[in-house]
Amino acid sequence: MGQFYILGFIAVGGAFGACSRYLISEFCITLFGRGFPYGTLSVNVIGSFLMGLLIAAFENGTLATEPWRQIVGLGFLGALTTFSTFSMDNVLLLQQGAFFKMGLNILLNIILSISAAWVGFQLLIKS
Repeated sequence: MGQFYILGFIAVGGAFGACSRYLISEFCITLFGRGFPYGTLSVNVIGSFLMGLLIAAFENGTLATEPWRQIVGLGFLGALTTFSTFSMDNVLLLQQGAFFKMGLNILLNIILSISAAWVGFQLLIKS
């Protein structure tokens, strides 16, 4: 499969993922208001669940890896949320018995992501 087709698959999936994220977030705001990030929580939980289903479908042969990895895994879920990939990475580490790596991955993702958001915020807020 050529790079052009792969990028096209990712783009199509990404468009649907981004639109889905927006619609889910707006729906959550309508239902629950803006007092808590229910939209983000919802897309992260949904995306993680779908990533688990996708990986299982690949492993048990229910779904062919190509082009669905690009369309759904990289495109749709990548645009819907990146938390699904983070979650699945940790599930796979858990299945491998790599508890230290899993714990380190969780800590580094949380600490570095929040730190990067704080640093970016501070850089722009002080300008």
